[in-house]
Amino acid sequence: MHQTPIINKHVLAFDIDQTLNIAKTPIPPEMAEVLTKCLNHFEICPISGQKFEQFLIQIVDPLKTAGATDEELSHLHLFVAQGTQYYRYDSEKNDWEQVYNYPLKDTDIAKITETLEAAARKLGYWEEDQLAEGDEIIENRLSQITFSALGQSAGTEVKYAWDPDCKKREAIVDECRKILPDFLYEIGGTTSINVAAPGMNKEFGMKHLLEELNVQKSDILYFGDMTQPGGNDYPVVQMGIDTITVRSHEDTLYALRGILGVIAGQ
Repeated sequence: MHQTPIINKHVLAFDIDQTLNIAKTPIPPEMAEVLTKCLNHFEICPISGQKFEQFLIQIVDPLKTAGATDEELSHLHLFVAQGTQYYRYDSEKNDWEQVYNYPLKDTDIAKITETLEAAARKLGYWEEDQLAEGDEIIENRLSQITFSALGQSAGTEVKYAWDPDCKKREAIVDECRKILPDFLYEIGGTTSINVAAPGMNKEFGMKHLLEELNVQKSDILYFGDMTQPGGNDYPVVQMGIDTITVRSHEDTLYALRGILGVIAGQ
């Protein structure tokens, strides 16, 4: 574990979309450069509802392009599907290994999928005609099911415009809870709803982070854009973990450059 004097933190944890990048796009080169520098001082832990392959596209590949070494990547920890899956880098094998996974039962996957589609169709929010070829609205991420109203491949502008105040997704969630109440529903990203077993939110993921990295809550600084009550970052706030609320990846970049500047001056 790195020992970094700055604010007595050893771990920087992050939401992804809207915090490290523009939704569903790779982190920009300047963010990759700064995060690579941070890997020399902190354990870096992105935690998001994204699937593993998306972590690779959005975070890992840009870091490699920025020159991150195997040693640096060994300090990157991927907490996938809100931390219900955890991957770490094996520098000897030059590959990622899955440490744990808490998948949903097949019967639950079927029930959640049917309920999400039924609710969206009833409310007029099933946008199948907007999908790119080969894309899908409902995605099985093993330990969670994710509804993405316009699919994964839709352009950023149309995604931002679809539900900026979250009212459409709130209505879908309300409808789903009438049919299938015994699951966790979280609104995230720009068009997404994540559905998982009860308790499988970011609090679950952060508790496992504490265990896997052998750190205390006071060792962590968390960055997220949905830290308000009901947001998918709010469980981290409720845990008492120090949190910085950001509006965009530019805010995060500004804060990280400030942290690195303090380290350089020590």
